[in-house]
Amino acid sequence: MARALSLGMVLFATWMLLSGEFSLHHGLVLGLGIASVILVVLIAVRMDVVDHEGHPIHLTRRFVGYWFWLLLEIVKASLDVTKRIWSPSLPISPTMYILKASQPGELGQVIYANSITLTPGTVTVRLDGGDILVHAIARGVGDDLASGEMDRRVTRLEASGITVAESAK
Repeated sequence: MARALSLGMVLFATWMLLSGEFSLHHGLVLGLGIASVILVVLIAVRMDVVDHEGHPIHLTRRFVGYWFWLLLEIVKASLDVTKRIWSPSLPISPTMYILKASQPGELGQVIYANSITLTPGTVTVRLDGGDILVHAIARGVGDDLASGEMDRRVTRLEASGITVAESAK
């Protein structure tokens, strides 16, 4: 029930931001927005997609800190890629790496793989049973991933809300 309520609040906040309707003077528009959010939440509950992976509210506490760290990594990687493009002396040597994801659940592995892809200069090609195939723009970029800092941070993020019973699945 808490996940469905949280999903409804997120959907309604998103609807309000996208519609630009913040006034109660437009009662019909506001009513239609509320009705559409309720309908979507009911459909999501009926489809049984409001679970710990479909709507991971258990990650909310630590997710904000992780996003700030990831944003800093994205900026640093963007600067590195820009330097490589503008400076012919810096190597661009496309390389493929296989990384091991240490996260116990699929959600953590997907967050890790998506974080790699969000970082400029790297793309997750395949995620298969904890093995992540990564394409990097240069050898040094992949070495940064091999250090495991991102993997450790995602593991801590996922561990913040997972129970022993969920990790055994």
